[in-house]
Amino acid sequence: MTTVRQRRVEKGTEASEDQPSEERNVKPDGKILSGHTGGKLWNFLSITVGGIIAISLGLLTSVYVATLHENDLWFSNIKEVEREISFRTECGLYYSYYKQLIEAASIQQGLHGLVYDNKTESVRTINILERMNVYQEVFLSILYRILPIQQYLEPVYFYIYTLFGLQAVYVIALYVTSWLLSGTWLSGMLAACWYITNRIDTTRVEFTIPLRENWALPFFAVQIAAITYLLRTRLQPVQERLTLMAVFIATFLFSLTWQFNQFMMLIQALALFILDCFDMLPTAKVTWLYIIQISGLLLVCVLQFFNSMILGSLLISFNTSVLIARTIQKNLKKGGLLNRLGKLILHVLLVLCCTLLINKFIKKILNLESDEHIFKFLKAKFGFGATRDFDANLYLCEEAFGLLPLNTFSRLSDTLLFYVYIFVLFLMTVAAIIVAFWNLSGSNQVQFMEEMEECTITLKPDAAYNLIHTVLFGCLALSTMRMKYLWTSHMCVFASFGLCSTEVWKLLLKCIHLYTSQRTHMIKYSIPIITLLYISYKFWPGIMDELSELREFYDPDTVELMNWIKSNTPNTAVFAGSMQLLAGVKLCTGRTLTNHPHYEDKNLRERTKQIYQIYAKRSPEDVYRILRSFGTDYVILEDSICYERRHSRGCRLRDLLDIANGHIMDGLGENEPDLKPSLHPRFCEEIKKNLPSYTVHFTRVFQNKTFHVYKLAKHK
Repeated sequence: MTTVRQRRVEKGTEASEDQPSEERNVKPDGKILSGHTGGKLWNFLSITVGGIIAISLGLLTSVYVATLHENDLWFSNIKEVEREISFRTECGLYYSYYKQLIEAASIQQGLHGLVYDNKTESVRTINILERMNVYQEVFLSILYRILPIQQYLEPVYFYIYTLFGLQAVYVIALYVTSWLLSGTWLSGMLAACWYITNRIDTTRVEFTIPLRENWALPFFAVQIAAITYLLRTRLQPVQERLTLMAVFIATFLFSLTWQFNQFMMLIQALALFILDCFDMLPTAKVTWLYIIQISGLLLVCVLQFFNSMILGSLLISFNTSVLIARTIQKNLKKGGLLNRLGKLILHVLLVLCCTLLINKFIKKILNLESDEHIFKFLKAKFGFGATRDFDANLYLCEEAFGLLPLNTFSRLSDTLLFYVYIFVLFLMTVAAIIVAFWNLSGSNQVQFMEEMEECTITLKPDAAYNLIHTVLFGCLALSTMRMKYLWTSHMCVFASFGLCSTEVWKLLLKCIHLYTSQRTHMIKYSIPIITLLYISYKFWPGIMDELSELREFYDPDTVELMNWIKSNTPNTAVFAGSMQLLAGVKLCTGRTLTNHPHYEDKNLRERTKQIYQIYAKRSPEDVYRILRSFGTDYVILEDSICYERRHSRGCRLRDLLDIANGHIMDGLGENEPDLKPSLHPRFCEEIKKNLPSYTVHFTRVFQNKTFHVYKLAKHK
């Protein structure tokens, strides 16, 4: 197991185009500039200063996470094999393709090796570019080969610095989104500071560098910023076209870099659908966004050699259904309250039915089963019946796919982020409900504002979108902890926007009859500044201590295993074991695998379940037959899995296998009535006794405190 130990130290404001005219040229101190020229100059200075701060905070974030990574592992000082081992589980698998392309004799040969890969899954030839989202590794490897930097920068540093550089893009996109919403760059500054001080809950890039989400989320943030700008009023046609292009490019890059893109964009499409139903967004712009999502995903589908999982995605079915339903239903947004509610209910039912029918039809035609494990997991997670399905239970028992822990809110509250977020969310939700009601009622908002001037409630389209976005992704994060990074980063944007928003404070002050323009602007700037000062005072010393703490990578058992494999096994040897470990075996040694962590393939899931019988109660003959059917030469057994204590009873890997095989679990506790005792002892325990029934098939060739490697006999 990997541990981290202490390092041995050797001696030796921005004007918004949506602001009312009387508030457009206001300084932070509330004074109004005189003259049109002065206003333009102030706008230019404001945008310049805000832009410089955005870039500075982005670059500082990149340097910050890069320094944390270096300090935690002493990455510059450890051996190459240790660097590669630090890329755990699927991270190591993805990085192995970058390494493979760098080491290939030519770019063409490297690409051919990916398209016709026979080392990732033994006795099978698969297309890596179709199965996995690794175009970013392809692009980086080609860039590294053609740029004159080989003498100055190692391939691994080019890779990790690119990922850390994307963090700058991420923070700048969050900053810009908050700035666009509030009209002041002070809001963006607060969003960036919250992102940094809540790093534990907003990113994990420093210790899971090659993970797909670390590539994708910066582009997702750029897309949200572009959508926020697109939804502003009074855009010029040229501005609108350029913004649509930016949305498309960001959507395409997001889709290309993460296999879960379709599920994230489905939630985004639901947000657009909800707002469009309540007439809170311009229908034409929503239509363009639906089309961009579909076209971006289809372009990725083409690049991934017509990946069937993309074609069978719910997103394509849903967006197509919405566009069809709009064509069928005319005058959807006309009539009184009851009339519109009836039309709305019918519209929702029509869209849902069309979505299910189209999706089922596509999956039937393509014989698609790649994503069935996700729906089995969701069905079991939300209580629609217990399951003995091995794959579903594997997800259910992982902490990352469980509910969001309550201590997350405690950490977010320490920086005041959660308190501010709830405050802004409450006010904006109330405003959204009232606006939606009046839209459905068909009331003339101009007349309503004239009659109730002191209680006017408005909600701009860009703010409405970000409100529904944060609510839906908040629900996703609460239900699945791994997805919290999609929510917490946007939480920084939404909270900072509300704290610096004229509309939010205007609404609140009018409700308590204390509204004046000067008071609103004083609060709009003073409270964010006080919050920034508080965050700096409380967290700056901790950040400095964190940056000064030096550790080093320490995993001698895995290093010893990888070195032994490279020195004592042929290059064509096939290895079986846990999918997490085998990703490291491929990266460090280049040997052929039987299975791996990229789980989005039915055949691979079946294969993994069969390989994992090495930890089940099976006879040596059965295990030998299974392993040899996949061409296995060596099998690696891990004590940390065989004698696992990390999970509770019922969630240990051996328990999941026992349940799937119909066997009673080990240890004290209840078992389901129809489970039976196994006729055989647990393979991973019994093989260590060197009994004749085992040694005839398996010979131990390597052992340390963590791993046991057995060579399989090749019987005629």
